[in-house]
Amino acid sequence: MLFEKIDHIGIAVADLDSAVKFYRDQLGLEFKGTEVIEEQKVTVAFFPVGESKIELLESTDPDGPVGKYISKKGEGVHHLSFRVSDIESELKQLKEQGVALIDETPRYGAGGARIAFLHPKSTGGVLVELCER
Repeated sequence: MLFEKIDHIGIAVADLDSAVKFYRDQLGLEFKGTEVIEEQKVTVAFFPVGESKIELLESTDPDGPVGKYISKKGEGVHHLSFRVSDIESELKQLKEQGVALIDETPRYGAGGARIAFLHPKSTGGVLVELCER
């Protein structure tokens, strides 16, 4: 495993505009804009924090992954993302070690990243994302 750093923390929110105002106006974080990821049915807002980011995730469809997450668990931390330099190699190694993968091949993520998720049943209940930029 070669995790370079925590790439970002994804936070599921029901109201992106209100959440952006809190992180920008109350916490004083720099807001870097939004991006719609149609494949994942989500709008993402970006806030750099040091070498990592906070990504606020608002579902564009109640049946999307974030919409379902919020309906079951409410708003809050959705996933933890680790930066990797070779996502295919990392996925292969994790699979060989018996880690349950949600994504066996990378898919498109916010900011042009290639991403893949590990199943929470193998990670102590935490949704873990690998992110290659």
